[in-house]
Amino acid sequence: MQAMRRNWKGLAAAAAMTVAAHAAMAAVPLPALNANPAEVSVSGLSAGGFMAVQLHVAYSATFKRGAGIVAGGPYYCAEGSVLNATGRCMTHSTSIPVSTLVSTTNSWAASGAIDPVSNLTGSKVYLFSGTADNTVKQAVMDDLKTYYQSFVPTANTVYKNNLGAGHAMVTDDYGGACSTTASPYINNCGFDLAGEILTHLYGPLNPRNNGTLGGTFTEFNQSEFITGHGAAATGWIYVPQACTTASCRVHLVLHGCKQNYTDVGDQYVKKTGYNRWADTNNIVLIYPQTSTAATNSCWDWWGYDNANYAKKSGPQMAAMKAMVDRVTSSGGGSSLPAPTGVGTSGATASSMVIGWAGVSGATGYNVYRGGSKVNAAPVAGTNYTDTGLAASTTYSWTVAALDASNAQGAMSTAATGTTTSGGTGGTCYTASNYAHTLAGRAYALWGLTYAYGSAQAMGLWNIYVTTTLKQTGPNYYVIGTC
Repeated sequence: MQAMRRNWKGLAAAAAMTVAAHAAMAAVPLPALNANPAEVSVSGLSAGGFMAVQLHVAYSATFKRGAGIVAGGPYYCAEGSVLNATGRCMTHSTSIPVSTLVSTTNSWAASGAIDPVSNLTGSKVYLFSGTADNTVKQAVMDDLKTYYQSFVPTANTVYKNNLGAGHAMVTDDYGGACSTTASPYINNCGFDLAGEILTHLYGPLNPRNNGTLGGTFTEFNQSEFITGHGAAATGWIYVPQACTTASCRVHLVLHGCKQNYTDVGDQYVKKTGYNRWADTNNIVLIYPQTSTAATNSCWDWWGYDNANYAKKSGPQMAAMKAMVDRVTSSGGGSSLPAPTGVGTSGATASSMVIGWAGVSGATGYNVYRGGSKVNAAPVAGTNYTDTGLAASTTYSWTVAALDASNAQGAMSTAATGTTTSGGTGGTCYTASNYAHTLAGRAYALWGLTYAYGSAQAMGLWNIYVTTTLKQTGPNYYVIGTC
């Protein structure tokens, strides 16, 4: 969105009352539908496109079918810098270091921060860039195609870049003029982009349903999976009628900046063309939502919320993985409620203690880090020490109770925690706050500057305020001296 390049300082306050009123509406738990875990994919526009790339690459074992990217860019394109995000990753004002991003991807996969890149060889990618898109330039999408060439076979990739579309999700019958870039960022270009994406990812499909849909739209409780971190209290899911009894496919749909429910109502959820294809092809659609507390309602693809935003441990990333896990699960035979009061404590450089309130009737608990179970046997008490973690790294945990038959109940809200640096030494850097962000030691948010890792406030983001940052771990900085 063009809003991604301007007004970075303060737009949340004006919408706060609207968000609170909407969040107060009743929402149901995301259903366990026993959907097919081998048939999961993701797509998104703009910030949602960048996030779709992140999910596809970091959770390649989950999003096996692949990704559809509309006006996005290479994985970890911003490298934690808002200047990179709004510069090279949107306007292509400087070149994008694709080879470096490929190396980072391989390194993180080797360390376990993201899934093995070998998973990507079996997935498919659909890329779209409008010739009239001046928000995310085609050169950025060209670099995304180059990035994917390191991991996805050429035959599995489609790149549509010859349509005169502005910065928007494209349909064949709804939205503004094709070449425009304006809210709600849905354009009628006479081209069924949602259908093209789904057909490429899943193969030949049944004709779409142009009439009344037979499935159900449900507003679900997103707070089960994430609270804060720029996420809304609720999201949306479309379930075709057949998927209440049959095992269906799953497609995660990510809106762009200034496109969440508060910003544009249900237009992105209901008018972008996905649902009519899903209805006749047994595809469950999950529409996660940001809140207006997120910068410009964007998903975190440059680090405004968390330094580990592009890894499996990123709060938004882990939450969406958990949503997919819920929909692909059978729900088990347990009606035990989700544990409450989940929190972290006792951080060391390689471990974290996760604690929670006991659930009546539970005989044990399972603990999940980033969507993956970490305990070998059921946990008897109400705390668990997770080990083998990396220093100065933020992780996310959820907990579920087990009944006497070892059937698992509802999943808790996620709790995050950051491991310590593992030492008192370090290297110090003294520079302006502006220079710190350029060097990747800090990030800017709403005109203020924060140290990566510790998120300590450094004051105004400009060339006049000088701060000394001490690096105590990989991508972890604190205010101090050496």
